[in-house]
Amino acid sequence: MNDKAVTLDAEELLDSTISADQRNVTKWANMMNKGTVHAVEGLSKIVGRDIKVTSFNLRTVSADDICDMVGGPETNMVGVYLSIQSGAPGHILLLYPPKIARGLIDMLMGQRSSNSYELEEIEQSALAEVGNIVGSYFLNSIADDTGIRFVPSPPQVMMDMAGLIVSVALEDILGRQYTDDIFVMETEFRSEDKKLNGVLMILPSTDFLTIVRQHTEQ
Repeated sequence: MNDKAVTLDAEELLDSTISADQRNVTKWANMMNKGTVHAVEGLSKIVGRDIKVTSFNLRTVSADDICDMVGGPETNMVGVYLSIQSGAPGHILLLYPPKIARGLIDMLMGQRSSNSYELEEIEQSALAEVGNIVGSYFLNSIADDTGIRFVPSPPQVMMDMAGLIVSVALEDILGRQYTDDIFVMETEFRSEDKKLNGVLMILPSTDFLTIVRQHTEQ
């Protein structure tokens, strides 16, 4: 799998809670990009298909606007959610349209394509394992660069409107900070045959951003 080239604007990456010079911000952002590329590589391995990063964005958005990044708060999605439980708090979300999630499950389980969007327990377990691998690849990459050990929570599979899925992470982050602005790392990915696409969304707390940044400056 080839890494997707990313153009970074250091000014846009600065949150009001973080202070750093341009070189350190760019270094930090490149580390995040490397982590997301590794995460998509993990997905590629588990499904046995070449999957490429098609876009990588880091930005600060209002909590009210974050669901617009995935089609709006009422868009039906299938999400796999993990929280970062040690090292520094944060959240990881894999989001798929229901049709794509169904296709991914059929691909993983080697079964005929199904038109049903209802997921049996064993099918949810298959999606959860995908989330576990993707999250672990991302966190291991960041750990290699910082020396910080990160442990993800057990993955949760959610089938609901995007607003409700994302709210799980937002409630925790907003409870830890004094601003409604959320820092988001959003990676879109797609297989060459276009049968698999989705969004990997990293929602770090300000504590996560500060700790990781400090380690990049050492």
